Amino acid sequence: MRRWGALGAGACVLGLAGAALAHSILLESSPGAGATVTAPTQLTARFNNRIEKPLSRLRLLDARGEPLPLAAPVADGPADRLTTALPRLRPGTYRVEWQVLSTDGHIVRGGFSFRVVP
Repeated sequence: MRRWGALGAGACVLGLAGAALAHSILLESSPGAGATVTAPTQLTARFNNRIEKPLSRLRLLDARGEPLPLAAPVADGPADRLTTALPRLRPGTYRVEWQVLSTDGHIVRGGFSFRVVP
């Protein structure tokens, strides 16, 4: 009887660990988090797994927290990336906020900032 209890507990732990691994994690971006760049034309975010692009989004805020218009992320391309064209950005600090639907069905959010110089 104890053996079955231990096996059941072990299976439960492994199941939870597998579910946690399915959450999307931002691996890299361009512009990068904390980067200082000149005239970026594109925003790309790459995650550790496939994301549901139609249900995911990128948002760009200026230094005052005002949202800037972005085109919808490109639908084709790698399944682990969101990419969109950037409008012409003036010098200043910008914040990217992202929201993706992971393959495990969970919505994951995050953000980072970068700076544009002349």
